Amino acid sequence: MSEQISRSQFEQVMVPNYNPAAMVPVRGEGSRVWDQQGREFIDFAGGIAVNSLGHCHPAMVKTLNEQGAKLWHLSNVFTNEPALKLAQTLVNTTFAERVYFANSGAEANEAALKLARRYALDHFGPDKDQILAFNQAFHGRTFFTVTVGGQAAYSDGFGPKPGAVDHIPFNDLAAFEAAISDRTCAVMMEPMQGEGGIIPADPEFIRQVRALCDKHNALLIFDEVQTGVGRTGTLYAYEQFDVVPDILTSAKGLGGGFPVAAMLTSAKIATSLKVGTHGSTYGGNPLACAVAQTVIDVVNTPEVLEGVAHRHRLFREGLEAINAKYKVFAEVRGMGLLIGAALNSDYQGRARDFLVASAEQGLMCLVAGANVVRFAPSLVISEEEIQDGLARFEAAVAQVVQG
Repeated sequence: MSEQISRSQFEQVMVPNYNPAAMVPVRGEGSRVWDQQGREFIDFAGGIAVNSLGHCHPAMVKTLNEQGAKLWHLSNVFTNEPALKLAQTLVNTTFAERVYFANSGAEANEAALKLARRYALDHFGPDKDQILAFNQAFHGRTFFTVTVGGQAAYSDGFGPKPGAVDHIPFNDLAAFEAAISDRTCAVMMEPMQGEGGIIPADPEFIRQVRALCDKHNALLIFDEVQTGVGRTGTLYAYEQFDVVPDILTSAKGLGGGFPVAAMLTSAKIATSLKVGTHGSTYGGNPLACAVAQTVIDVVNTPEVLEGVAHRHRLFREGLEAINAKYKVFAEVRGMGLLIGAALNSDYQGRARDFLVASAEQGLMCLVAGANVVRFAPSLVISEEEIQDGLARFEAAVAQVVQG
């Protein structure tokens, strides 16, 4: 007889840094998920903007099976065909000339920050070490990336932090102008803050950041871990801002659910990561790269990217119709299929209530802080699933409003 697995075991065997939902998903197909009891859920969470093609997409399953029968892992002592093919694809479709592979967004951001520091040391000397970032940003959970992320709740309590990291308000040009100097080696920013509340950067702000980085010989790092791979309606969000970063990080949707990440940069900047300066045992393994190649091949098409814009409109119209009836949101914001419904003053701090109520109504969604309900579904979710999910969300909103 097989061992019975239940949610109650979490507290018995897992470190308590998470508080997962009561239900345990066991199967997914497209934008629908089923739990241990066979109950169906519509997935508007997308594994936190990871499941770019939903669950068990046929093309991904085919690639995983084929590559899994050939070659899984080699280490960085050898290169491999899937890694070289994926790197060539990323170079062909972005500003980049060089690619470094890792396993997660935090690792890609760690590599970007280390590269920026090493590049500044190589070209300008040891005094050019300041990293500028933004309040309420999120760049990962390593000690370096959590320090650069501007949220004390995630970085405090672990002892002395890496130095020469300063934070300023997002979209505040005057504060940025006052903070940047010739000592600044890099500026790290999300084109749209995700964990910070689904807040898009102001286009003029981004242009001025780019100009001031050029003036002070600072590298501009775009963290596109959450906004990349079609999430905002273009392959990468920087394409919509008429600004090209020096370094870009990608993860989450890149593997469509399989752990893989990439750091993209120019040939000149890349030379500062010489042999032995950085590495990853698993990074660039053939299994992950083969799956990511399939994801890019499917996503980077007019059909999918234009479909994201259409689906964004459906979500916005549906959420605004719900709000007209229940008056719980101050605004609906975001880009593409990374959407935030910001709660108004009557419901401050209650985002999780809407998440819990949604689960009770058969819908999986997210929060972005205490005041924003976040939606990051599959890029190819059907219109029927959007309408069905929005109906379930409306029922959840009614449940919260009615107490």
